[in-house]
Amino acid sequence: MTIKAINTEKAPAAIGPYSQGIIAGNMLFLSGQGGIDPATGKVVEGGIEAEALQTMKNIKALLEEAGIDFTKVVKTTCFLADMNDFAAFNAIYAEYFTTKPARSCVAAKDLPLGFKVEVEVVAYLG
Repeated sequence: MTIKAINTEKAPAAIGPYSQGIIAGNMLFLSGQGGIDPATGKVVEGGIEAEALQTMKNIKALLEEAGIDFTKVVKTTCFLADMNDFAAFNAIYAEYFTTKPARSCVAAKDLPLGFKVEVEVVAYLG
């Protein structure tokens, strides 16, 4: 099986010792994405909606780098800093993940850089 890291400047650089994503065989595993604007390297302002939207843009850029789109996503893991943001997050999430992949969504006490949301993705490349 071939294992290869993917990288794009259209999504934020990793903030630690990890890859933006890994292709392993016919599967893509994306590291958790948050609401960082890749142009500034800073978390976007505007609350959960702005962060969720930027998170989806970052995921889209990484999926495109791998040659696929949201329809190939099979599993997401979503982390919210405040479960009271669930409905607002869900509204934006639903606009992008229209094929309804399997999902877990949990509250996390703290997220990196003070994120309100972080999303991991597993997708099928075949």
